[in-house]
Amino acid sequence: MIHLPLRRHLVGPIRLAFTLLGLPHTVWTSGVRPAISCPSSYPFPTSKTISADNTSYCRRHSTMPSSAGPHVKSRCPQYPGSNIKRLSVPDDKVDWTQKWPEYNPVSYTAPSVLNNPAWADPDIGSFSPKFNTVDGAVDRTSFEGSYEVENGKPLNPRGRTGLAGRGLLGRWGPNHAADPIVTRWKVDVKGAKVHHSVSQKPVLQFVSIKRKDCGEWAIPGGMVDPGEQVSLTLQREFSEEALNSLSSSPAERAEIHQRITNLFKSSGFMVYKGYVDDPRNTDNSWMETVAVNFHDDLGNSVSELPLEAGDDAGQVQWVDLDSSFPLYANHSHFLEIVAKERKAHW
Repeated sequence: MIHLPLRRHLVGPIRLAFTLLGLPHTVWTSGVRPAISCPSSYPFPTSKTISADNTSYCRRHSTMPSSAGPHVKSRCPQYPGSNIKRLSVPDDKVDWTQKWPEYNPVSYTAPSVLNNPAWADPDIGSFSPKFNTVDGAVDRTSFEGSYEVENGKPLNPRGRTGLAGRGLLGRWGPNHAADPIVTRWKVDVKGAKVHHSVSQKPVLQFVSIKRKDCGEWAIPGGMVDPGEQVSLTLQREFSEEALNSLSSSPAERAEIHQRITNLFKSSGFMVYKGYVDDPRNTDNSWMETVAVNFHDDLGNSVSELPLEAGDDAGQVQWVDLDSSFPLYANHSHFLEIVAKERKAHW
């Protein structure tokens, strides 16, 4: 086993890992489900836009478990990071096709977005974005298909959220992210796979971070800079955030670069591509993601890199895949698909 002379982590590493062009997606089905309590914030406090390149990924499975109803976290009573209250939207009024002439939600865009950071759009009126297309360096297309635009503003393809504006999200319309699910087999001291006592199936482990902002365990994830090829973003993010290459010596950076190159040579398994029921979503801005599984089958790649929490994480560690382990947002659904694909315990 080779050890780097560095203490490192995998929080942003694999964090952009895999945004991808031309892969199919599956739209969740609708139904009815009760309201749930919502987390105070989402793992990614700011928003940038994804730009896809020709990186290819395995398409063995790209479905998502059916949703039991319309988006729920996107209707959390209090908008994260603020004192703003959403207008309560009942399940039967979420869909835009349902008439609701009295619907008049408050409009809110966070000060951090209004300060015009590089990752955010200007306000509507001061510029004219081209929706449902690639607008310069910004991809404004949606994995959900064509979305409606009303009064110059895009409408959330999953329906009303009780809040207009952009909230904490930088882009009008879709804000693209990537959720890499990094896994390995749990093994005993002799290197043999550990099987669960009940299911008798081998146990998978994944890299999980505990967020400082909401205290929940989650899959690492992140955004891609406008106009940047994902393959280049992956290596940059992995080097700087996961392996702290900026503070490394030239020799260490060279070794890190080689290990990263080898790490991402293998094709990933795309778990999901589409809309994310995110508490930051609004009527006019929403999160979408591509979730991809990168599996270290032999335990000699990712597994050799020591984990160390980055700026956004309180903790980072390998966690056993198990249906009883609570996770942020829809991440448990992603992991369930991975477990089934790998024929592992869930």
